[in-house]
Amino acid sequence: AHENTSFQSQPPLEEQSYGATAAHVGQGAFVSVSGNRPAERDYLIAAVLCYANLINFMDWFIVPGILLEIQQYFKLSDGDTGLLQTVFILCYMLAAPIFGYLGDRYNRKIILGAGIFFWSGVTLGSSFISESYYWMFFLSRGLVGIGTASYSTIAPTIIADLFEEGKRTTMLSIFYIFIPVGSGLGYVLAAGMADVTGDWHWAFRITPCMGGLALVLLILLVPHRIQRRTAAHRALSISGTIRVAAEKPGVQRTAKTTWCQDVISLAKNWSFVWSSLGLTAMAFVTGALGMWVPLFLYRAQVVQGIVSPCLQESCDSSNSLIFGGITIGTGILGVIAGAEAARRLRKTNNKADPLICAASMFISALCVYIALMVAQTNILSTFIFIAFGELFLSVNWAVVTDILLYVVTPRRQSTAIALQILVSHLLGDAGSPYLIGIVS
Repeated sequence: AHENTSFQSQPPLEEQSYGATAAHVGQGAFVSVSGNRPAERDYLIAAVLCYANLINFMDWFIVPGILLEIQQYFKLSDGDTGLLQTVFILCYMLAAPIFGYLGDRYNRKIILGAGIFFWSGVTLGSSFISESYYWMFFLSRGLVGIGTASYSTIAPTIIADLFEEGKRTTMLSIFYIFIPVGSGLGYVLAAGMADVTGDWHWAFRITPCMGGLALVLLILLVPHRIQRRTAAHRALSISGTIRVAAEKPGVQRTAKTTWCQDVISLAKNWSFVWSSLGLTAMAFVTGALGMWVPLFLYRAQVVQGIVSPCLQESCDSSNSLIFGGITIGTGILGVIAGAEAARRLRKTNNKADPLICAASMFISALCVYIALMVAQTNILSTFIFIAFGELFLSVNWAVVTDILLYVVTPRRQSTAIALQILVSHLLGDAGSPYLIGIVS
């Protein structure tokens, strides 16, 4: 159950690719996880998980899509408005380690189903809160964060268990495409419903219906138990050196280590630590952009005299619609480009994954900076540079998760994802929306 830096003495009979390089694994140690299920069933399970991930991130970004309306309805300052997303992220990140612990030890399907039911119900309830109970709206966003933490922590580990290493990056890429797609659709849904109905509350009544369908599909199509991929796993560092010997066949499904032992082991895994800190920097940026960009663009247009200030509750939502469309398009392109670049460059460079992440984040930082600088004079250029900034940020989604999955042993992966969520949000987007609001 403990990590071991030794290399097995068995002669290398079969080569399996794990992330950055190939590790030699004894053929007798390899056990096919998906051999008992038809391949079509595995893809169907992955499709259900992707659909639920779509809804997950739609709920995340409904509030930023109608931020101006919510701010005027509850009469909130910029600081208080930024606190909305901070409450959501704080609850999300604090709940993640709990679900990581549960996901490594108990039935993952039950945890996922309970999370979907909980966050969908709370989202629906938040649509009936009146303006005099603004504190209940803050509370509801925190509860939604707890519900979504159960899903984001556990779902990637199920996909990792369903597919062999050659297909895993591809399937994770598809899964993570639904982060920007769901985020963009959250903006589009919120702005569209506010325009059509003239009441922003209706934006919170669509995703619960979609969540109900996801829950039904989860119950009907996802097996009660999915065998964990513990046999023949070799974790690698991002430089390609072997860190963990293959776990022996026949190991118990439930983890024998305590949560504290898992945390200590992960803290000594420097590949995990550094990739998590890199993700933290990315989360700081995406949290601030996701919350404030539509309102920032609206105020830039007011400064340029393109639009007049909105003084009533129902305002022009075109910026949210455009930003949502940009997020969807650049997200799809970015995730696909990142996964394909990683797949090709790994053949020639053991450090391809971290290099791809570093280069894309550097280019994104330049694009976002230029977008902020030109906003006062040219709104079209602002949209263009924001699009490129989001494109290069999206390159990281699947690659950084794949790094985690090959530097951490399978029986600690839910805990590792949970800790990564905790650190990246605690030091990242938990504070950045509120900080930007205070500065504003």
